[in-house]
Amino acid sequence: MHGPVLLVIAHGSRDPRHAATVHALTRHVRSLRPGLRVSTAFLDFNAPSVPQVLERMANDGVQDVVALPLLLTRAFHAKADIPSVLDSARARHPRLRIRQAEVLGPSPLLLGAVERRLYEAGLTPADRGSTGLVLAAAGSTDPEAIAVIAEMARELRHTGWCAVRPAFASASLPRTEDAVRELRATGVHRVAVAPYVIAPGRLPDRIAAGAHEAGADVLADVLGPSPELARLLVARFDEAARTRQDRRALSVSA
Repeated sequence: MHGPVLLVIAHGSRDPRHAATVHALTRHVRSLRPGLRVSTAFLDFNAPSVPQVLERMANDGVQDVVALPLLLTRAFHAKADIPSVLDSARARHPRLRIRQAEVLGPSPLLLGAVERRLYEAGLTPADRGSTGLVLAAAGSTDPEAIAVIAEMARELRHTGWCAVRPAFASASLPRTEDAVRELRATGVHRVAVAPYVIAPGRLPDRIAAGAHEAGADVLADVLGPSPELARLLVARFDEAARTRQDRRALSVSA
């Protein structure tokens, strides 16, 4: 097996829509990079697990793996859960070289995916100047993750939306419904909610419920297997693979 393989690590969910969306996204990645071996594993709830997939790869003679967290921010799963699982796999399979790629966000491609979903929900680029936007994320207690969501909201504001507010389904405030009401209170007449989540599940459902409760005019879909997200996975894979190649070159020259 020549060259690294890509292992996409998703969180997992009891909601069957979650795994279906993740698999649709990885199929899109395969279509963008024919010949690249792409596998999917889950931290919880769904099979196969990360240890199961890595054991299978080791048995197949795979030597290099790029483990890519299917996460939008660097929070607990990216900083603790996934490194712990990968460290255990390295101990069990010392011949298997595993590199953890960067999380997906922030990236201009994610901004493009958000706007794609808004336009699919009925808005047009001409509506930006008269539409307030709630960027609704899953939520985190990690300050770094919260800061990234706030920065994404600012970047969206710079693309022309009349006002943008971040919101969260859990762990952080404000909630989606409160952000919608805040925009209304400032005089914004049309409010759209853009879920900044990858796949359906309990927290995205909470975002949708908050949007409906507060009377949002537009509710976009989750990011899902959007072309922008698939391109971003390929880019993160290439970055991680290129870094490893650069390190090998340095060690040879030394």
